[in-house]
Amino acid sequence: MQSNYFISNEEKEKLFHTQLVKYGVKYDKAAKAAQLMVSDGLENLTQQEQQLVTEACQEWLKAKKRCGNINSNCKSSLT
Repeated sequence: MQSNYFISNEEKEKLFHTQLVKYGVKYDKAAKAAQLMVSDGLENLTQQEQQLVTEACQEWLKAKKRCGNINSNCKSSLT
């Protein structure tokens, strides 16, 4: 389903940055990764830039999964 809302690259960058920091990626690393993720042509990133984005996203995913497991365990222990 297509959305009728437009999100600027600036807003996307803010959203990515917020989510990365929320799940433990260091502020500066998250800022750079978010900037790179909204840049035109991710395939045009240097090897170093690709590595930075990959590392930031892996850190985010690991922490997000950990939080999901904690929330799931808390909910099951309350029932």
